[in-house]
Amino acid sequence: MKKQEENFEKLKLSGIGMLIFNLAFLAAIVAAFVWIVQSGLSAPLFGVLITADIILFIVNIIFYGGFVHIEPNEASVLIFFGKYEGTVKKNGFFWVNPFYTRKKLTLRARNLDAEPIKVNDKKGNPIMIGQVLVWKVADTYKASFDIDNTSMTNVTNYGVTSKLNSKMKAYEHFVKVQSDAALRFVAGMFAYDNTDSEDEKLTLRSGGEEINDILEKQLNERLSIAGIEVLEARVNYLAYAPEIAAVMLRRQQADAIISAREKIVDGAVGMVKHALEKLSEEEIIELDDEKKAAMVSNLLVVLCSDERAQPIVNTGTLYN
Repeated sequence: MKKQEENFEKLKLSGIGMLIFNLAFLAAIVAAFVWIVQSGLSAPLFGVLITADIILFIVNIIFYGGFVHIEPNEASVLIFFGKYEGTVKKNGFFWVNPFYTRKKLTLRARNLDAEPIKVNDKKGNPIMIGQVLVWKVADTYKASFDIDNTSMTNVTNYGVTSKLNSKMKAYEHFVKVQSDAALRFVAGMFAYDNTDSEDEKLTLRSGGEEINDILEKQLNERLSIAGIEVLEARVNYLAYAPEIAAVMLRRQQADAIISAREKIVDGAVGMVKHALEKLSEEEIIELDDEKKAAMVSNLLVVLCSDERAQPIVNTGTLYN
């Protein structure tokens, strides 16, 4: 079974208490050194005591290497000569075995606003699509040992803070590469938009939350190997690629015009039908089929025309 993150359960003492102890220990070592020098002991005994005092001084210096400072939403992975011993997540100031190697990680949430990339949708149309996601380190064991975070950056490190920042930059690079791959995969699963000839149940343009949920699932599957959890992922940019944008814009405009014309015609036919029915019910005038056809034609021209109608007034009788 693959090893997972474990809480550090071994010796962990208060940092303040150990700091006071180390200072008192150092004072005792210095006092012992002064006493040995001034005591006038024989050479063999003097040499033994001085050697012991120097050894204690070295031990005191080594003890200072065991202090661990953990801020809120930070963690320290402890390794003892290559063996994983656990992760300290509780914030505070502690002292642990100074021979532990410590890898500090931040558990704070981070944003990635990825630049739009060019991909092909399900129908092969080139499109530009971008995403924004919120992620954080969830499993410190996987983040420390299951991916190589040293080869992803060439930044020279000076101090713990710069090392931590450089390490998190490496994770950001890993997240960016995997997020681009997931976005390409999701974009290739769906068409950009519906057409009259095809009825896509789900498209990139109309999918909304469903597309975002699929993208988030894909990201979590790809990033779980690094112990990274995606809290939220959204498509924040979607457009046709520049080389076909003009053509697709004309198609969309044509679709909009056709749709508007259909509504206008439906409304005009309903109005003509209502007018003929009212004339018949009120017995205002009797029209034969030829006059009805002329009336229908004239009304449709007036109602469906893009320009204002120019009426011609007939001053004679209806039957002239």
